Amino acid sequence: MANFIDRRLNAKNKSTVNRRRFLRRYNQQIKRAVSDAINNRSVTDLESGESVSIPKRDVSEPVFHQGRGGERDMVHPGNDQFKPGDQMKRPPAGQGGGSGEGQASPDGEGEDEFVFQISKDEYLDILFDDLELPNLKKNQLAKVTEYKTVRAGYKADGNPSSIDIVRSLKNSLARRTAMAGKYKSRLRKAKEQLEALLENPIEHEADIKILEAEIETLESKIKKVPFIDEFDLRYKNYEQQPIPTSKAVMFCLMDVSGSMDQATKDMAKRFYILLYLFLTRTYKNVEVVYIRHHTQAKEVDEQEFFYSQETGGTIVSSAIKLMNEIIQDRYSPSEWNIYAAQASDGDNWADDSPLCSELMRKNIIPLVRYYAYIEITTRNHQSLWREYEQLTAEYENFAIQHIKEVADIYPVFRELFKKQVK
Repeated sequence: MANFIDRRLNAKNKSTVNRRRFLRRYNQQIKRAVSDAINNRSVTDLESGESVSIPKRDVSEPVFHQGRGGERDMVHPGNDQFKPGDQMKRPPAGQGGGSGEGQASPDGEGEDEFVFQISKDEYLDILFDDLELPNLKKNQLAKVTEYKTVRAGYKADGNPSSIDIVRSLKNSLARRTAMAGKYKSRLRKAKEQLEALLENPIEHEADIKILEAEIETLESKIKKVPFIDEFDLRYKNYEQQPIPTSKAVMFCLMDVSGSMDQATKDMAKRFYILLYLFLTRTYKNVEVVYIRHHTQAKEVDEQEFFYSQETGGTIVSSAIKLMNEIIQDRYSPSEWNIYAAQASDGDNWADDSPLCSELMRKNIIPLVRYYAYIEITTRNHQSLWREYEQLTAEYENFAIQHIKEVADIYPVFRELFKKQVK
């Protein structure tokens, strides 16, 4: 089968329509390829695109070809072994020079899978297809664009109440300097000459009269230049500047006690980054707050959040209390869409788990759009999971999921944010 390679440059997006048609046509194959790729790469690389491979059998097209039998007397260009009239035996079935579907050729070359590159936006569209933020309808009012009035320079017309006096006087001074400056210079010189001639007025009587007439003319011209003119007036200009109100904050809570090893933290990090990228597709501004805890909670930066080492026990309620304090201090629920994700291996003081459940009911769940708890462990669930399990039955904006290995991250994420049946 002949393969044609198009090496023409894609100038001015001439093949954009064909590309979109291709992505629609092979949507299911691409989805499977992206789902496989998410488990083989770091989620921190999601800002870039992805090379997607599709089995050749899925993109094969019907072709016309010569049937068996008959005589062919052509000699292909570049042939250096045969000439017209030579006869050669047909190779037995299955021993052709090429390779069949899924078979390697005798010289080690076979047909590769079809590989193409998708952009960052295409990758994220496929990655988050069929997902939605729960309770998003409640946020629609908060996403209406608001405007604030800001100064935007000056304009030549407007209401008298918006006149800028200082700027108008500056324009007046500049205009009067430009229009009367040459007359004032000549007037000054004429007065200097007149003073010199007045020392001996009898001898210079005629010249004095000429200078006096000139001075009178110049002063008349200077007086005709108005102190203020409509051309000088400047009015304060205001314009409406849009304020992005669709802003969200994402709280990342994580247990960093001695039982949380680096591999568990890395899995939590991948989940957090998936959530962040998903939120940025809905909200213009997304802030991230990192809260780490063992027996005490602390707000930290990203580096310390994921890589600082701690030892000791676990008191989860300390992180929930700190989150509530930060919300009250900096993130009013009337202005911010609040999301939270908590990662833990399930360890907690048995006496602290009921307190966590109580704090969630009273202080956190009523304020957040969505709260997701992921437990990363291969062990049996403990008291914290059982307390949180009761909350899932009471509140639709609270969910829990279990992750055992890296391959579970993306399926769990899709389960948490799958579209709800209307």
